[in-house]
Formats: sequence, C-alpha cells, structure tokens
Amino acid sequence: MLSVKSFTFSPVQENTYLLYNEQKQCCIIDPGCYFPEEREELKTGIEKTGLNPVLLLNTHCHLDHVFGNKYVAETWKLPLHIHPKEQPVLDFAPQSGKMWQLPFDNYEGTPVYLEAGKMIKIGEEELEIRFVPGHSPGSVAFYHAAGGFIIGGDLLFQLSVGRTDLPGGDFDTLANSIRTQFYTLPDETKVYSGHGPVTTIGYEKRNNPFVSQS
Repeated sequence: MLSVKSFTFSPVQENTYLLYNEQKQCCIIDPGCYFPEEREELKTGIEKTGLNPVLLLNTHCHLDHVFGNKYVAETWKLPLHIHPKEQPVLDFAPQSGKMWQLPFDNYEGTPVYLEAGKMIKIGEEELEIRFVPGHSPGSVAFYHAAGGFIIGGDLLFQLSVGRTDLPGGDFDTLANSIRTQFYTLPDETKVYSGHGPVTTIGYEKRNNPFVSQS
C-alpha cells in the first residue's frame, strides 16, 4: 500500500503529492514548488524520510502544477509523464506564467505519454490512470485501489469543482468525468485534490453543489 505526503506551494496554494511504498520508492505528482525555499522544502522532505524518487507525474499541465517539473527532473534524473493531450498546455505554461507575473523555467525534456486505463507502478504498487478531461483537455487522475484513494488534480474539490473557463475547459465534460470516473468509486475513497483539503467520494456525492450523483 502507498502512503501519501503532501506539500502546499506557490502563491496559488497548490498541493504537491509524494506517494511512497515500504521500500521508500516514491512518486512526485504535480510539483508546484515555485520559490527556491519551496524547492528546498520538497528536497529536504524527501531526503529526511529517506525516499528515493522514481517517477514524476502531472495530473495536468496548468502552470501551478508544473512550476517544479524542471527542478525535479534535473535533481532526480526523472522524465516527466503526462497525457498526450496535455502537451499543448505544457508548452503554453511559461507564457501563462508571464501573464500571471509568475515566470518560470519549463521542463525541457521529451515527456513520456500516459495511456488511460493502464497501470503505472511504484515498485509493486499500482496506480490506475483515469482520463478525466473537463478542467483541461488531457487531465488524468491516479487511483490507488489498495490504499483507497485517488490523486485527482483539479477535477473535484471539497464542495467544489475545477474551473472550466480556461482553454480546453468544458463544464459538461468535467461533470461527466466526475460522475463516470470518480463517483463510481467506493464512497470511502479519499480524494486528494490539487487545491484545498482532502475529501471523500461519498461526501461529494451527497453534498457537492456543482455536480450531483445522477
């Protein structure tokens, strides 16, 4: 079973996640560390717990989720994994950063493309790749059935949902992704979102004012 450690980074208050197994192999998801001290916090957090990063994943490539990609890739010699439909979003991220007065250096390597429905492994532990467009065209979520949680990116938040007014966003698509890829999971499944606190599938099915269960 995988354990989860989270950090909250940047002026956008984005959640960066470490998933790690008993052998101390870890996966870094959506590194949003923008400032040098945030990068150092991530590095120190990994080193103090003796973790060995083996995977770099993005749920999607809006700027606040990719600020730290280049740093992580260079520090631990890891290729970036994204859904192919997120490549244009990744390419646009530095321009978006300038618009938001948050300039940064983008990941420069060739990404490894993720395929929906496939499994990605951290040692012997598996993450199911779920395709969840709507907030962005190639958003994915990573479901760990054995641990009863999903890393959801910006699809579903506690009592809220991801914005759909950015390029490639669409509310009907987002709602369909939530209903078919999230609300079909067991009610007790924890949702680790890209912003805000942890919630559960059951709580959101009963209470989310934006997307109902049906």
